[in-house]
Amino acid sequence: MQTSEHKKVWLAIYTKPRAEKKVADRLEKNGFEVYCPTYTTIRQWSDRKKKVVIPAIPSYCFIKIEEHKRWDALKDPGAVRYIFWQGKPAVIKEPQILAFKRFMGEIGENEEIFSSPLSEGDKVLVRSGSFTGIEADILKIRKKEVQLILPELELKLVCQRKDIDKIG
Repeated sequence: MQTSEHKKVWLAIYTKPRAEKKVADRLEKNGFEVYCPTYTTIRQWSDRKKKVVIPAIPSYCFIKIEEHKRWDALKDPGAVRYIFWQGKPAVIKEPQILAFKRFMGEIGENEEIFSSPLSEGDKVLVRSGSFTGIEADILKIRKKEVQLILPELELKLVCQRKDIDKIG
């Protein structure tokens, strides 16, 4: 999908290690719409426990940007490059970003995905849950779970077997 000069699209930026949140903060301060999925966890040190916010996808953040401003975002010292798919910047569809945001809001709940008969490599459509309407590829099938790949995000999702429809 090619972007027009003034149409904003979501792109994935690969960042330096442990720089995701700082890159997202700086880009937002520069007027960009940025999404850096995070979650809170408790980390144990030898002398204390502490709640920390960590990125859900290490070294990635997402930016909604116009084509002509694409290189401006890479001026950030923590931004390394855009993620490409088939020789072009990987454009992530708005419904996938929204589904991921819903999923991150429900981080404590299990996503349930399943259908039958399924084979590794099949394309499926999620019909319920946070990723409703999203197409995915089956990576691996186990007794009680299915591993899906969301190709445009290069994201692996492990779900319980329920609520997916085979495409084709």
